[in-house]
Amino acid sequence: MSKLKTREQVAQEFKWNLATAFASDAAWEAGFHSLSASLGSIKVYEGTLGESSNNLISCLETVIELEGNCRRLYVYAHLKKDEDVTNPIYQGMADRVASLVAKCDAATSFLRPEIIAIGQDRVNAFVMQDTRLEVYSHLFDDLFRTQKHTLSPDNERLLAKAYEVGQAASSIFGMIKNADMAFPNATDGNGIEHEVTHGRYGLLMENADRTLRKNVFDTIANTYIAQKNTIAESYNFSVKNDMFMAEARNFGSSLEASLSGYNIPTEIYKNLISTVGDSIHLYHRYLDLRKKCLKYDELYMWDMNVPLMENADTHMSWEDAKTTVVAGLGLLGSDYQALVKNGFDEGWVDVYENKGKRSGAYSWGAYGFPHPYVLMNYDDTIDDMFTLAHEMGHALHTHYTHTNQPFIYGHYSFFLAEVASTVNEALLMDYLLNNTTDKTKYNYLLNYFLRQFVGTFFYQTMLAEFELLTHEMAENGEALNAESLCNLYRKLCEKHYGSGVIIDDKAGYIWSRIPHFYRAFYVYQYATGFTAAMALSKKIREEGEPALEKYLSLLKSGAKDYPINLLKEAGVDMTSPAPIKDALAIFEDLLDRFEKANFS
Repeated sequence: MSKLKTREQVAQEFKWNLATAFASDAAWEAGFHSLSASLGSIKVYEGTLGESSNNLISCLETVIELEGNCRRLYVYAHLKKDEDVTNPIYQGMADRVASLVAKCDAATSFLRPEIIAIGQDRVNAFVMQDTRLEVYSHLFDDLFRTQKHTLSPDNERLLAKAYEVGQAASSIFGMIKNADMAFPNATDGNGIEHEVTHGRYGLLMENADRTLRKNVFDTIANTYIAQKNTIAESYNFSVKNDMFMAEARNFGSSLEASLSGYNIPTEIYKNLISTVGDSIHLYHRYLDLRKKCLKYDELYMWDMNVPLMENADTHMSWEDAKTTVVAGLGLLGSDYQALVKNGFDEGWVDVYENKGKRSGAYSWGAYGFPHPYVLMNYDDTIDDMFTLAHEMGHALHTHYTHTNQPFIYGHYSFFLAEVASTVNEALLMDYLLNNTTDKTKYNYLLNYFLRQFVGTFFYQTMLAEFELLTHEMAENGEALNAESLCNLYRKLCEKHYGSGVIIDDKAGYIWSRIPHFYRAFYVYQYATGFTAAMALSKKIREEGEPALEKYLSLLKSGAKDYPINLLKEAGVDMTSPAPIKDALAIFEDLLDRFEKANFS
């Protein structure tokens, strides 16, 4: 049984190069102390913004500098912490910079209410007088859109100071999961022990040995069940924080508050749940096919990820993955491919799992860094190759945004966050299906695509429904505890999986493993992003250069407009249920193709 390497044992070529962000920890410390000392510089502008356009622009430029420095410090500290979450040095840096972020937010909290107090007419007059303010026009329009949710300067300052406390639930859950939680080994059908970690869980659940899969599932479930009350209380207070912030800002619900930031109508969230719910029979049909392929009388939760194709070669080395990803994104153009390759060659990616490393995968960056960074826990599988393509989609979206937008629009909304990543996966899949002659591998890939629908579209919609219902329960005064949360999740499993899957008591605890729940109403965007990506990738394949130009324009747009509008410009109208229904039609076609290839 192989053992995880320590961070020091991992070869440098497989580590990201954070020296491109800060030359050293000492450089970070210098930046930290410099920013701490400069926070008072913003105070001179408070109460003067309405006096002249010059005061307003000078204040905005000072705030941009402070916030930019603060974000770079924050991202670096957390990237270092995620290399080994048990390292007390980087735990301390992350904690210190979180406090600094709260101080920075408090120092600049007067800005929004003071601009609103000036009034839209006077601000518009300033914009007409001073061309330096023209770039802020959308920012000002958005600010006055949210006017009724902006409080007095004193109350804004108080909420800014409360932010760090409000993140306690997420931080506590993260430490339980990534630092304190350890899993017993799991035995396979031959009595051989396997080390179980968050990073290895996905691969283990694909193992053909059903005994091993069940034991791994039980090992994970039992470990979380042992922490059930603590995790439930952590989530309970995360929801309470969402409610507090929504009420403080005069929103009607936590959902409305969460979606308001990017001007997303709550109907889009609820429409996703209802439209998918109306077609849940398609998911049940997939599960019936899975049972038929596996030749099982009953399906359990530990049977959901095992490949359906016997003897399919799913090994994919790191070197082969890099080459295949670059080739698979050819429809996005040579410039896009060159950027992906540069990312692999220039230290963007932290490749392999090591002891203490944060689980999962992500891409993260900060405006002003030369490039974004990608955390992987690569384990030499086709699935991990798709994850790599996914995260490089995020990374290039960040790159294009940072290099084409000013700081104020140099980010993209959560609503768009999963679009570029999923377009990459869809185009890579199309490339592989068109270049695979081996029938077993072809069927494996076809099933992989079906599983992407299941995991990103159907499953995330179920999680979104869980979030909606838990917040509604809390807003109605109902208790959120281990029992109520597990009962709710189990009922949703019964609804979404149907009669084709045995839902035991341990399935009810799956919710407790999901860190995204601590970022309220985030997961639905996996499903909406997947929907938009299916539409965009289809346009790129079928329309070629015109569709590609619109798509790259979307990636370069950052936050210069609301995400719904940016998607419409790219050719996708998410205010309509049509894209969701079209995605469901693609899923149904995949079911037909898979059934024909294997059972006709």
